[in-house]
This record gives sequence, structure tokens and C-alpha cells, in this order.
Amino acid sequence: MSLTILLVGAVFASLAFGVLLAYGVCLAMFRVFHIHVQSTARRGLATGVSVNANR
Repeated sequence: MSLTILLVGAVFASLAFGVLLAYGVCLAMFRVFHIHVQSTARRGLATGVSVNANR
């Protein structure tokens, strides 16, 4: 019985770790995309090109 509880706890801990890891990867990718959008907008302003995000 205690082995079953241990295995269930290990599965849930592994699942929670995977969810947190995926969340961290998503946050990192959103930051990368945000930095890319900002640099693209700055490059457009520097060259005089209008960047319209509402297409």
C-alpha cells in the first residue's frame, strides 16, 4: 500500500515539474518574441517605415 502511495506521489510530482518547466519555456519564448517585436519596430522607426500591427 505504501509503495502505491509513493508511486502516485512520484507521478504527480513529475507531472507538476513538467507543467512548471513548460510554463517557464513559454514565458521565455514570449520574452524572446517581445524583444524581437521591439527591435523590429525600432528598426522600422529608424528607417522611416511604418509598422502597422493591425492588418
